[in-house]
Amino acid sequence: MEKMEMEQIMKKAEVLIEALPYIQKFNRKIIVVKYGGSAMSNEELQRNVIKDVTLLKLVGFKPIIVHGGGKAISKWVEKAGKEPKFVNGLRVTDEETMEIAEMVLGRVNKNLVAMVEELGVRAVGLSGKDGGMLTVTKKLADGMDIGYVGEVKKVDPKVIYDLLEKDFLPIIAPIGMDEECSTYNINADDAACAIAKAVGADKLVFLTDVEGLYRDFQDKSSFISRLSASQAEELIGGGMIGGGMLPKLSNCTSAIHGGVNRVHILDGRIPHCLLLEIFTDHGIGTAIVADDDPHILD
Repeated sequence: MEKMEMEQIMKKAEVLIEALPYIQKFNRKIIVVKYGGSAMSNEELQRNVIKDVTLLKLVGFKPIIVHGGGKAISKWVEKAGKEPKFVNGLRVTDEETMEIAEMVLGRVNKNLVAMVEELGVRAVGLSGKDGGMLTVTKKLADGMDIGYVGEVKKVDPKVIYDLLEKDFLPIIAPIGMDEECSTYNINADDAACAIAKAVGADKLVFLTDVEGLYRDFQDKSSFISRLSASQAEELIGGGMIGGGMLPKLSNCTSAIHGGVNRVHILDGRIPHCLLLEIFTDHGIGTAIVADDDPHILD
């Protein structure tokens, strides 16, 4: 065997050894992955994400995928001759748009199920309507009624626990119902946060279109690799965080206060970002932790 070939084999062994303590620590722990953005619209990145989640399942994690599909919904809304409208990042959802959103999210959901099944792992696709999982109330945008957009009021995780117990990987579309059984679209970040709290997830991971959190997005040296929930709230309160990151960071702190051990913000455009964050000593994204976190292994 040539020296170069032996060195490559040794490097692979070193990677596996580095991952070992993380595999041991998180064995049988629940991890919720919110999946959306550009990583969902690129087929190669999509397959990389699914491979990552499948690997987590095969080495002992209990992953749950909560997915979005906003870009696909907008495309089909336009095909129906309507113009997609947003208020504060929330889609204005009339009855017709709600029907389109449910159709598109259902299609996305089953495509993800097929990808997981192709890799030899059993998956079940469902929405928050199944088993009464997600009960919602109408969500307003600055006091404005924007239609069938839901705020998660209650999570019944029984169907999720049943699937995990039977060794399935749940893949959940962010759709719920109100008390009158009307259907509502839910922001995928909100749905993932609510589900992570309800199932007592050890980790919640947001796959986004940015590298992580910056104190000043224009200054790449201001990247924050780790901060506590209190520090995150100070950034929110100080007006230092804006745009789409503000509600995401609010969900992060809410999840921590709701009992989730750690929340990660990762760039889903980076191949295998999920594995790099969880199974390496340094990680590549931003981790939000509890104030009393003992600074042990990620």
